[in-house]
Amino acid sequence: MIVRTKSDVAALREGGKRLARHVRVLSEMVAPGITSRELEMHARERVRAEGDEMAFFGHKERNEEPYPSGLCLSVNDVIVHSPAGQNEVVIQDGDIVCLDFGIKHEGLITDHAVTVIAGTPKSPADEKLVRGTYEALAAGIKEAKPGNTTGDIGYAVQQIAEKYGFGYPKHLSGHGVGLKVHEEPHVPNFGEPGKGVKLVEGLVIAIEPMMTLGSGELYIDKDGRSYRTKDGSRTAHAEHTVLVTKKGPEILTKE
Repeated sequence: MIVRTKSDVAALREGGKRLARHVRVLSEMVAPGITSRELEMHARERVRAEGDEMAFFGHKERNEEPYPSGLCLSVNDVIVHSPAGQNEVVIQDGDIVCLDFGIKHEGLITDHAVTVIAGTPKSPADEKLVRGTYEALAAGIKEAKPGNTTGDIGYAVQQIAEKYGFGYPKHLSGHGVGLKVHEEPHVPNFGEPGKGVKLVEGLVIAIEPMMTLGSGELYIDKDGRSYRTKDGSRTAHAEHTVLVTKKGPEILTKE
């Protein structure tokens, strides 16, 4: 969306702040033995208690069935979109866990994702993957300013991926957000400087690097939702909702 009123900016800021707090609390709950269902129900309770809505629950793209959960919880070789209420995951020591969800506050949507390691990391490569994904997110956000393009963001993210030798999906991307969960423009995690859609003041976008320790090639699991790596490699995903302002990018999903 393009924000045009102070009230919309205020609603997005408050919604983003609330969402960041929810995601932080849930990430602190991630530990060996906790189930995806427990995290889903806790997320629902927190959001409901503040009078907001889970943006993903019931969301549908084109002809697909409504999304059955409010929280996406994707573990290890699953990179995105695994429904926490249905996937029956029990977190194990060393799992790489991504928590991704959005809320609707005063009619406007923010979207946020973090990746954490449960318990003791299995390898330095896992730690580098998570750390590098956050580095890529920061690099992409830095380019979110008026006059730049989605290609500038994608190029910045891609440079970090290539620095570390990470794979990255070519058909999944960030996106516009605000009035809907997914809006234009697409914000790919690769690109060429100056190419793509020009960024304008007031644009609200979700920037979300997705990285793998393997090739980055994916398939959709039998649940019809979860994207897994074809080579079984481990994954990480980080996301912020960002407002493009004349002073530069403003991260909305922060406390």
